Amino acid sequence: MHILFEGLIAWPKKVAAHFEWLGPLVARVVVGYTFMLTGWGKLNNLPAIIENFQSWGIPFPEFMTPFVAGWEFFGGLGLILGLMTRICGGALAVVMVVAIISAKLADIDSLETLLGFEEATYFAVFTWLAICGAGKVSLDDWLERRYKNH
Repeated sequence: MHILFEGLIAWPKKVAAHFEWLGPLVARVVVGYTFMLTGWGKLNNLPAIIENFQSWGIPFPEFMTPFVAGWEFFGGLGLILGLMTRICGGALAVVMVVAIISAKLADIDSLETLLGFEEATYFAVFTWLAICGAGKVSLDDWLERRYKNH
């Protein structure tokens, strides 16, 4: 049993420790880039997106559309840079909850359906980043090291 533990748990953990910086970086860049682009697209097509928000029953669509689009754009940029990652991740996680409730709720007939939505996957990644932070390759980490002793 000890050999199984060493080979299947302990050894991979030792190897992965050398790459702990990579997981958050990849997650941040992939979802950050995606949301930066979608936010930019919404900001440049506000009238059509406002209509979508109205059809989904989102209150105050004239205000909420540019607000959400701005969060997607600047939040995505923040994630790419690893700047204010916990704030950006938390805010975008909330955006995903609202997206699921407003645009997908009628389609949910099972847990499998809910977890099959890309918004649920984004929610999971944003929540992880909001809780665990940006990782070592980030402006957050650089700022923390720079100002920790001041």
